[in-house]
Amino acid sequence: MTIIDAIVLGVLQGVTEFLPVSSSGHLVIFGHFMKISTPGVTFEVLLHFGTLIAVLIYFRKDIINLLKHPKDKYLWLIFIGIIPAGVIGVLFESAFEKLFDSVTIVALMLLVTGLILWVGEKLGNGSRGPNEMNIKDALVIGFAQSLAIIPGISRAGSTISAGLLIGLNRDTAARYSFLVVIPVIFGATILKVKDLMEVGLQTEYLAPYVIGTVVSGLSGYFAIAILLKMLNTGKLRVFSYYCWAVGSITLLSVII
Repeated sequence: MTIIDAIVLGVLQGVTEFLPVSSSGHLVIFGHFMKISTPGVTFEVLLHFGTLIAVLIYFRKDIINLLKHPKDKYLWLIFIGIIPAGVIGVLFESAFEKLFDSVTIVALMLLVTGLILWVGEKLGNGSRGPNEMNIKDALVIGFAQSLAIIPGISRAGSTISAGLLIGLNRDTAARYSFLVVIPVIFGATILKVKDLMEVGLQTEYLAPYVIGTVVSGLSGYFAIAILLKMLNTGKLRVFSYYCWAVGSITLLSVII
């Protein structure tokens, strides 16, 4: 693995992790057409760690406030929101893993993601804030997050759109979407650390490891800022057009 590879993969992970375009879908497409793949579990752990640091830094004030008030209803709603994805992931893990072998499925799911974003932007005009959220809201958004286990379905896109459609205002839908993913990314990173301990650290790739992690974190941080700005200015549907374009081009490439 070269430093250029580390930069490309770091940007790909950081940007697609938080923009509503499906990071898993892009990894499948890039792996299929450009033969780009992550060189082992070590780099995967570090890329996820980079994006975790990005979201922790960006929402540090929200996180600190929640930690200061551990009995706050909103904190518990965040933990409730991760339950659907956890349950569905455990029950159907093997079935979902098979989907990563199909570029056609990824292309079709990107088209679905585009539709989800467009509907959320078009019909989501709620005004409810975080203090007005309830358990039902958390479970609905949590179920939307579980759909992102399918490669090509965007986690950010499905959760934010779900939040908008159930009446949350734009800021609340976005912040809850990002806060609820923190335990998910943290859990995924911990699981991979266990695999990392088995294979060991390849010191000859130290420079690419460090650079990839930093690039992943920086690109992830700016991706969050871009998404929030576009959401607040009513431009979320731009990502719909992007998903439709990438999905259509990929599907045509597979068929032809």
